[in-house]
Amino acid sequence: MSAGQGRRNVELVTSAELLIDAFRRIREVVHGAVEGLTEDQLTYRPGPSANSIGWLVWHLTRIQDDHVADAAGTEQVWPHWADRFDLPFDVRDTGYGHSAISVSKVRVPAELLIGYHDATTERTVEYVSGIADGDLARVVDERWEPPVTLGVRLVSVVSDDLQHAGQAAFVRGLLPR
Repeated sequence: MSAGQGRRNVELVTSAELLIDAFRRIREVVHGAVEGLTEDQLTYRPGPSANSIGWLVWHLTRIQDDHVADAAGTEQVWPHWADRFDLPFDVRDTGYGHSAISVSKVRVPAELLIGYHDATTERTVEYVSGIADGDLARVVDERWEPPVTLGVRLVSVVSDDLQHAGQAAFVRGLLPR
């Protein structure tokens, strides 16, 4: 399918509409990678230092939740889900820099992963839908040189999420039959 032959015949006229479409596409890939899998399949790793589908989806969702909530100045979705996941990590942990041992500790059912991801996507779409094109130049993180703008932060999240969602879909294709 070429770039001009997408499944959607929608004219995207604002940055907000484009970002909403991107986050909804991430959700589609996540659902395709996770739905119908057992916990054993979600924790399958094709190599000892590889990431599992479950960890990849948890991590990409944590990054989206953390970064978008920070940019929006709102509470993350995660604190309302953390107890259900019962992971041995600090509530602020996003999985960044996790070791192979930490990756192996993410063992949860598909429905829980999808539920958290969907709740995070809903919150993200709610926030992004209110963004005007001019808002994208607002600096959201001054710890970097140059400082990070809202537009750069959101594109970074989309890029990171798509990479990890694609990795999860790839690992699903490697699952032993």
